[in-house]
Amino acid sequence: MNIRKANNDDLNEIVRLLSDDKLGSKREDYKIPLPTEYLDAFKEIEEDKNQFLIVAEDENKIIGTLQLSFIQYLTYKGGIRAQIEGVRVSNEIRGKGIGRKMVEYAINIAKDRNAHLIQLTTDKKRSEALEFYKSLGFVDSHEGMKLHF
Repeated sequence: MNIRKANNDDLNEIVRLLSDDKLGSKREDYKIPLPTEYLDAFKEIEEDKNQFLIVAEDENKIIGTLQLSFIQYLTYKGGIRAQIEGVRVSNEIRGKGIGRKMVEYAINIAKDRNAHLIQLTTDKKRSEALEFYKSLGFVDSHEGMKLHF
């Protein structure tokens, strides 16, 4: 297995992974050709030095993805916060340690960029994901809130 920064050739499989679960199927629009919104978003991510779209591949097949973002802010003496979003592993191979390796990879990038913390959110409906993140050392120390538009 190889974990690396995503490229344009990976985009179809990344969107397929994002749409291939109970919650993702309701919010994503996976079809070929991909809607232009995904292409535009990928271009923005690819050009932003504070964004990393990561994939895990095995035998030239994309089996996992996550997005790592860096946020510069004034608190913590002008600290940098890393944010993990969109963690997905192919349904047929979940539970085999792929997600753990991807998150550990992201943690190492965050440390290399001198982030003082790494954070993520997970939907409360994903109880297995909450336990997974706790097993990696994440602590549910804050209550997250969202306002959808």
